[in-house]
Amino acid sequence: MVQVKKIVTGMIEENCYIIYEGQDALVVDPGDETSKIKNEIEELNVRPLAVILTHAHYDHIGSLEDIRTDYSSPVYISEKEEDWLSDPHKNLSVFSTHEITARPAEYLFKPEEKVTIGPFTFTVSSTPGHSPGGVSFLFEEDKIAIVGDALFKGGIGRTDLPGSQPELLLPSIREKLFSLPEDTLVYPGHGHETSIGHEINTNPYFN
Repeated sequence: MVQVKKIVTGMIEENCYIIYEGQDALVVDPGDETSKIKNEIEELNVRPLAVILTHAHYDHIGSLEDIRTDYSSPVYISEKEEDWLSDPHKNLSVFSTHEITARPAEYLFKPEEKVTIGPFTFTVSSTPGHSPGGVSFLFEEDKIAIVGDALFKGGIGRTDLPGSQPELLLPSIREKLFSLPEDTLVYPGHGHETSIGHEINTNPYFN
């Protein structure tokens, strides 16, 4: 049974997640505060098999190099944002307190690809709008969706940033996320967890 541990990181309170089963783990969006993330990894006594990224904005990749190096974990990202990791203008860190550059990812996700890493199998669902390569990780068997900055509890991701595509966000949420079972748990890139059913019925952007 897959379990999810949330770690709130950085000034923007980004949600990093550790997805784990037994002693195997995936680290999702290591945004900042490396020591906080590493402490949680040690506390859970797990081994990160990979770092998987919902998108490459700076608040989601600030600790990427530290985590990938310390645990020898390959990095996975959408092919549409592969060059964002090394470009502070594209990852927007040029507008933050310090510029972030990271090495290229070892693996590039393709839209709607089913990926298996160790004991974990999930679908990489394309949910652009907030950013062009934004993806959600759907662990269908466990009814878990890690959605990055596409969908929030009672909200949606910003679409006023460089590279945002406002016309794509609502359709991608409707088609890729709202088609999931309503009891699917939703883990967003900021804020509190929710469920697909709750957002279908109450999210003001859809009601």
